[in-house]
Amino acid sequence: MEPLSAHGLPRLSWIDTLYSNFNYNTDGYEGDGVDDGKSQDGSETLPYIDESPTMSPQLCTPQGPDGVMVSPAPEGLLPGGDIEKGLEMKKLVLSGFLASEEIYINQLEALLLPMRPLKATATTSQPVLTIQQVETIFYKIQDIFEIHKEFYDALLPNIRQWDEKVTVGHLFQKLASQLGVYKAFVDNYKVALETAEKCSQANSQFQKISENLKVKGPKDSKDGTSTVTMEALLYKPIDRVTRSTLVLHDLLKHTPKDHPDFPLLQDALRISHNFLSSINEEIDPRRTAVTTPKGEARQLVKDGFLVEVSESSRKLRHVFLFTDLLLCAKMKKTSVGRHQQYECKWYIPLADLTFQTLDESDSCHSIQILPEHEIEEMKIKISLLKSEIQKEKKAPKGQNRVERLRKKMNEQESWLLLHSPTIPFRLHNKHSKSFLFLLSSDYERSEWRENIQKLQKKAFRVFSDLQACVLSSVELQVLTSSCFKLRTVHNIPVTSNKDDEEIAGLYGFLHVIVHSAKGFKESANLYCTLEVDSYGYFVSKAKTRVFRDTAEPQWNEEFEIELEGSQFLRILCYEKCYDKSMLNKDDNEIVDKIMGKGQVQLDPQTVQSKNWHMDVIEMNGIKVEFSMKFTSRDLSLKRTPSKKQSGVFGVKINVVTKRERSKVPYIVRQCIEEVEKRGIDEVGIYRISGVATDIQALKTAFDTNTKDILVMLSDMDINAIAGTLKLYFRELPEPLLTDRLYPAFMEGISLSDPAAKENCMMHLLRSLPDPNLMTFLTLLEHLKRVAEKEPLNKMSLHNLATVFGPTLLRPSESESTKGQNITSATDIWSHDVMAQVQVLLYYLQHPPISFAELKRNTLYFSTDV
Repeated sequence: MEPLSAHGLPRLSWIDTLYSNFNYNTDGYEGDGVDDGKSQDGSETLPYIDESPTMSPQLCTPQGPDGVMVSPAPEGLLPGGDIEKGLEMKKLVLSGFLASEEIYINQLEALLLPMRPLKATATTSQPVLTIQQVETIFYKIQDIFEIHKEFYDALLPNIRQWDEKVTVGHLFQKLASQLGVYKAFVDNYKVALETAEKCSQANSQFQKISENLKVKGPKDSKDGTSTVTMEALLYKPIDRVTRSTLVLHDLLKHTPKDHPDFPLLQDALRISHNFLSSINEEIDPRRTAVTTPKGEARQLVKDGFLVEVSESSRKLRHVFLFTDLLLCAKMKKTSVGRHQQYECKWYIPLADLTFQTLDESDSCHSIQILPEHEIEEMKIKISLLKSEIQKEKKAPKGQNRVERLRKKMNEQESWLLLHSPTIPFRLHNKHSKSFLFLLSSDYERSEWRENIQKLQKKAFRVFSDLQACVLSSVELQVLTSSCFKLRTVHNIPVTSNKDDEEIAGLYGFLHVIVHSAKGFKESANLYCTLEVDSYGYFVSKAKTRVFRDTAEPQWNEEFEIELEGSQFLRILCYEKCYDKSMLNKDDNEIVDKIMGKGQVQLDPQTVQSKNWHMDVIEMNGIKVEFSMKFTSRDLSLKRTPSKKQSGVFGVKINVVTKRERSKVPYIVRQCIEEVEKRGIDEVGIYRISGVATDIQALKTAFDTNTKDILVMLSDMDINAIAGTLKLYFRELPEPLLTDRLYPAFMEGISLSDPAAKENCMMHLLRSLPDPNLMTFLTLLEHLKRVAEKEPLNKMSLHNLATVFGPTLLRPSESESTKGQNITSATDIWSHDVMAQVQVLLYYLQHPPISFAELKRNTLYFSTDV
């Protein structure tokens, strides 16, 4: 059911008007509730939800010069296409709608069935309901039933005697002209629901009736009667208006413009569209609300899915913030025919809610964080599944397999949503216990905190004079039940719940320059962080320098951020805190104050141009200026053939070592030395982006052999030095492990027998040219030393393999795709990157490898690769 406005009106969401293959099912989708099922690690498993959105008449139907809705003609059909085929499609649409109309009439009839005896007993000495209650609950149902029965009876013979001369436009025009009855129903909808709810609580006989209404199946169907709740049936008229409008949209698609039906259907669509727009305009600006037993309005301010740490495992919860309390709920299992319901896990009155202090956090739940490599491996698996789904969609009989793959992808994405968040958000009830949520983004944590604090501040006088709200079990049950109607977030944010057009994010590299900020009221130590969305949640990708003691920071720092299906960029502006008493015991970092935050949508048409696009984000009176441009993954994956003989970047490694008379390039040795000297304890070393302008400055210095390169290195931010080393390997005209050996590395890592794999992988190293081998072994030992500091820098061998694997192995021309029908760079990336990571990880986990020993050892098989 849709969320309600302040008047109890459902938000008529186009996303939920579902149809498939012209089968207009009035029952809509009712997914399975989240159960108590747990995975092997104790965390909750999530249900597979298949909600395929359809085209929106509101969004997709263009308007003529007079504002009249004009339906686009489908290619190959109208105009100038096969008219007969178009009319046949029109008949299919009408037949599907007629079948659903029969179901709808049966549902209305099921509502009317108890109305008559309830009205009859209302005047007796033992009434179940009063006359007023009966009239309120069943308001306009009889009128709506008669309208649709008349419509059905008139449409049926037209479908049975179908030919090109049959007209139905006048029937739809008449149906649309009677929408005033629906307006009266909608206006009464909230009162009807509340009355039915109160009567159910007060009268067990009515409760039994309202929970067991019998709906008969269609005449030609084998389905018998089904049991449905009164609440579910009262929603059907609301749902029907949107579906009727959608059918009009499709009928126009398949009706020739010179057919008598065309202007009549256009007029019906115009009336329906105006009706829905007027209702949506009335609803949208208002808060969703319920009424407390004392008659006060309890408004829903914010809701969303959060991960709670409970009983040492992660649980997905739906959290609802009302004007006077915060409620944490989970979805219950429901039987067929019944609406989904929430179960309240706990609630905290806002008068009693505090944000836990750092001193109190010692006694809180321990946060279990999975190794980052497991998260990265799951992302790769999801990418592979996405590629597989796209291929199966093009296959002649791939639809069944697509559904199975979608279900599997949903499970994997749900796992990712549960296990990725690591930022603690602690809430404390001052009269009870504490609760811990984990979020993926500081932006999200800040939003929840700000909303709660705003409500507390607004109601401070009330809280200081009155006791906080305490709900009885019945009141809590009513409030929890209302959450299903009030919610604004309907699905967990996984791509398997979305249509292909909704998930078309950007894959590649986003270059962002954070220029400056102004609007601060006083001087402070200021910096910014950048977040992008990926796999349904946001992650922090880059951080500017701290600009000290200023109200107008001028950062002018450039970052290169990898995008994985991203659609949004967020910028958060912080004031740096140097007070060590504010140390956060969870992540050993000082808590800095968020001064402002904002986000922009990454519009592919805007950012994919070759030129920089400048923009401004406004946040709490602060304006942050930034520029961005995007490089698609297919371009970023290409290695440029070597044309240079001078410098070191983009020059073959053997040319550089010969010129320098060294075994390992100077740039590699110096960057490694500097990282080990002052960056080996740095959190996220090699993962956090360095400032692009600093990296370019170092690149120029190494290319021109600047004399003061050592001074530059000692003064430069350590992430820029780490980024320079990565850039050097990325810009090699040939990968460090060579194009020639790439297929053999891919085959070797896939061997199952440990002895055979050892023999093959060592043989491949021996086959490398000496400069490549010496450089690789030097880097290998360095990365192992970095991983030894994992407790401090959070960089495990797996993490380092994920960062460096593709950089060291990605071929100039993808050897891995020869003979395969893979066209997109995203597919290539998804299929190869896992193997590239595994190759480097194999060597990182191997005991120390000596250059001399490698060359000394004999081979057990042919030296031909």
